[in-house]
Amino acid sequence: MAKLLQVTNLKKYFPVKKGLFRQTVSEVKAVDDVSFTLYEGETLGLVGESGCGKSTLGRTVLQLIKPTSGEVVYRGSNLTDMNFRELRPFRKEIQMIFQDPYASLNGRQTVKQILQEPFQIHQLYSRKEREERVQEILEKVGLNKEMSNRYPHEFSGGQRQRVGIARALMLEPSLIIADEPVSALDVSVQAQVINLMQDLQEQYKLTYLFIAHDLSVVKHFSTRVGVMYLGRMVELAEKSSLYKRPLHPYTKALLSAVPVPKVGSKRERIILEGDVPSPENPPTGCTFHTRCSYCMNVCKQERPNFKEVENGRFVACHLY
Repeated sequence: MAKLLQVTNLKKYFPVKKGLFRQTVSEVKAVDDVSFTLYEGETLGLVGESGCGKSTLGRTVLQLIKPTSGEVVYRGSNLTDMNFRELRPFRKEIQMIFQDPYASLNGRQTVKQILQEPFQIHQLYSRKEREERVQEILEKVGLNKEMSNRYPHEFSGGQRQRVGIARALMLEPSLIIADEPVSALDVSVQAQVINLMQDLQEQYKLTYLFIAHDLSVVKHFSTRVGVMYLGRMVELAEKSSLYKRPLHPYTKALLSAVPVPKVGSKRERIILEGDVPSPENPPTGCTFHTRCSYCMNVCKQERPNFKEVENGRFVACHLY
């Protein structure tokens, strides 16, 4: 598979300011030295606890948030070096589906206005062609073309998210970053939206960076899975090998919490001790050592490298 996106040593630190003169006293390490490769046509699932930096990573890749350091290379072009004007052509290539379909849609605009806006920004198509394109995309995402004159509040949550997916498709992108696109929806609607995204992936030859905290959804949808903990990537592997044989202790604990569908079958539950440390003051060495049952002295002092331990499998752990 051809390489589409290369993320190298990406960091995003948010300054913490206090006092009368708003001086920077510390930093929140939301994304801390993350590297991965995304190949054309695949779905890379990104999982982890709330607050581990998944959404910040997605927005930083898209350059909605400028990174503190590191590189995001899309088809040979380093996006982190570009200003707003230079990034504009790449906005057509990379789009985003947001978590909350109500907050991400302008309540004062009709669906037609929302979906035509990307064409206006990039000065594409005539007025008639824009309207035809809106109707075509609405039907692709399972909505009637008559709905184009409605406002977002007139739709259900699932329908609103379909509008959000339609908006992401308007400019025919190659890469879509989906930031927990089904977590705000009912379980019955989640399956419909996931199946729709899979169908669209085949039709439009899309590549997804799929951010979620539901491991069963990620298993159904992803090609490879990356696991994040406290701003860092701790494991990255093919879906089947990661779910059958997780290597990192944190991945093992995460997967032990996934319900087993078979009646009578049980999975040994791994209960993690303590709370997630603050990203403002992460532990030295391996950030997971404060909750890890395999913790050794080296884990407290040295940060493990995120390295390839098997073919296509990367882990950041001193056990390997």
